[in-house]
Amino acid sequence: MNLKTQAEFSDLSLEEKNLYLQEVAVRISLLDGEEDPQPLSKEALMRLRRFYMRRRASDLALESTTDVLLRDTLQRMSEAVHLGEVKQLIKHEAPSKKETIVTLREPPHDDSQLSFFSPPTYDAPLKDDVNLMDVAPFSLSKNSRGGVIRYELPDAIITIEGGAETGLATAFDYDIFLHMVTSLTGTMKEYRIAEKKGLRPSLPPRCYRPSMGEILSFARRGQGGRQYERIEGALDRLQATRIKITNLNHAAKRRASESFPLIGRYKVISRTKGNKIDMVEIDIPDWVYKGVVNPTDKPSVLTLDADYFLIAKPLARFIYRLARKSAGTSGMSDYGLETVHLRSGSALPFAKFRKALQEIVEDSKICPLPEFNLEILPAKGGEKLRMTKRTMQITGGEQQAA
Repeated sequence: MNLKTQAEFSDLSLEEKNLYLQEVAVRISLLDGEEDPQPLSKEALMRLRRFYMRRRASDLALESTTDVLLRDTLQRMSEAVHLGEVKQLIKHEAPSKKETIVTLREPPHDDSQLSFFSPPTYDAPLKDDVNLMDVAPFSLSKNSRGGVIRYELPDAIITIEGGAETGLATAFDYDIFLHMVTSLTGTMKEYRIAEKKGLRPSLPPRCYRPSMGEILSFARRGQGGRQYERIEGALDRLQATRIKITNLNHAAKRRASESFPLIGRYKVISRTKGNKIDMVEIDIPDWVYKGVVNPTDKPSVLTLDADYFLIAKPLARFIYRLARKSAGTSGMSDYGLETVHLRSGSALPFAKFRKALQEIVEDSKICPLPEFNLEILPAKGGEKLRMTKRTMQITGGEQQAA
């Protein structure tokens, strides 16, 4: 099937672009044997238009190629690859009886990441506690589940336990924790700046009062009523979910253990006219506070890409965080699939987990995760997941294995 080039597609009006994509989706569905092709949704059309217009083969370095014949050949190859990817993405977005795997969701229509009037915490770099980034401190299920997640690492045993009634916090509940850490980090940065100016600022308070609109904007979610309704359940799960870390110091006779919640006490300060939570007060746990507010001026946090919140699959969120922790500086990191399975805390048997991971890796070739490329490669005794940072050149000596 011949598809329009980017230039031809660019010349179409918005209505013509949508009509064209709908027609192509129907043709591909019919060719694949779908008896009743379904129209693309508004969000799917938006995603496809952006992909069609913005994909670039920058790694071909056409600008620096002086050989005209070679440059023309590379240009044709890149265009052919691009059009093949468009076809795959259209097929991926076309509704069918089979469940599709979507790596990134569309941002809400009122998304204002670049707005000068959005809350300061919202525009601050997204922070995550570095000590929890190579395991999943939340359930990978979209719906909360009970039980205990246990990670046996070389230097520690980490146990995540949810409340008897609330269950474990989910990957999406964890957005509130990220907002708390980011807010505290931003306040501490302001403290350091004032201190260097010779002022006598007060240390950040041990609690903070976010509005629900601020949290939803920070997490790049819509402002619909259902989002507000989910917040209270998320707060309950975060408060009830406890993390226990037992450090394995093999030279010592005793093991040091510590247990703490993801968030401390919370209190609803105000509600909307529809009785939905409007503003809350949340106590920052000591372990979070001490990790950010410390005399070394080196908080135990890492900056995440703002598109982290657009990652739709909980497992894909864990993979991004693992990549950010292990490959964010070195540029590349390898983990055996069995290790990834164990560190994810997934309740799936390994065979089903591997299939889910493979789908995320394949989907990321069309709709990449923020910052990192993913590959599953053969390895001694099995397979490994390779995570490579796109903005860094990798040399053989920079690889980190796990």
